[in-house]
Amino acid sequence: MLAITIAIAIGIALPMETAINSRLQGTLKSPYFASLMSFFMGTVLLTALLLATGRSLLIPGTFFTSHPWWIWLGGVLAVVYLTGNILLFPKLGGIQTVLMPILGEILMGLLIDNFGWFASTQHSITWLRAFGAILMIVGIVFAVVLPERARKNTFQGSAEATETHHVPHRGFWQLLGILFGAFAAGQTAINGHLGHLLKSPIQGAYVSFLVGTLILLIVVLIQNHGLRFPVGAISHNPWWIWFGGFIGALFVLGNVYLVPIIGTGLTVVIVLFGQIIGGLIVDQFGWFGAKRNPIVPLKIIVLLIMIVGVLLIKLF
Repeated sequence: MLAITIAIAIGIALPMETAINSRLQGTLKSPYFASLMSFFMGTVLLTALLLATGRSLLIPGTFFTSHPWWIWLGGVLAVVYLTGNILLFPKLGGIQTVLMPILGEILMGLLIDNFGWFASTQHSITWLRAFGAILMIVGIVFAVVLPERARKNTFQGSAEATETHHVPHRGFWQLLGILFGAFAAGQTAINGHLGHLLKSPIQGAYVSFLVGTLILLIVVLIQNHGLRFPVGAISHNPWWIWFGGFIGALFVLGNVYLVPIIGTGLTVVIVLFGQIIGGLIVDQFGWFGAKRNPIVPLKIIVLLIMIVGVLLIKLF
């Protein structure tokens, strides 16, 4: 029960990180720079947690040669997933940019469990688990598509509709979106195994964030020809704008802790369930500068559908 509670809690927190980082992106005028700052702040928090628990920031040299090479790919996949969403949005629009990766994430999570990939505990796919995954996808479709369709009906000719009306090779971009989601599930499994090998979820999350920070630093240096910090970015914005990375760090830390306990597939679907709850909360109260969008009965029905899906995947 503790593991389920943690999974829901970190899922609820993720939309709050998204809202904060969206504000940060608007301030820094660069999605890559905003992502770098988010990863950097997360690395700072995880460094502090490591030091507070008496763990070393260094990894013994023998560890690198005694374990498979892929255990270091968690941070790389995180950056690919992040960058992929940036690339997908102008090609697919807001709805499919959310749905395609989620579809890939759920499917990959179940496959990882079924075959025991990335040294995960094996949980075979049953018909009831598959049906639970379908209910999760249906719930997410209702949670994302219907509100977006209503918004587009209200604002005909929106920028998103214009951007995505004539896009060549859309099927390719849709498959790419599913692949990016699969990368996210792979990252969850890899980070979970890394934390297990290091005997420290904090150290596993720290390595993932450090790798991601270094990769994004290189991207920003190439993209912006250097680090140019906007003058007045600190003084003209609320203090919380810089702390989205803290939530991201706790999110990854939670995943690293959960995967060895409940498996990748269940971690993915319960966290996604939490994300829908968190998104509803952020919309309801307009937290962190998000536009208010009150909860309606349909969204409660969506949550009930997803609860049934989670129970089927967990119990069967």
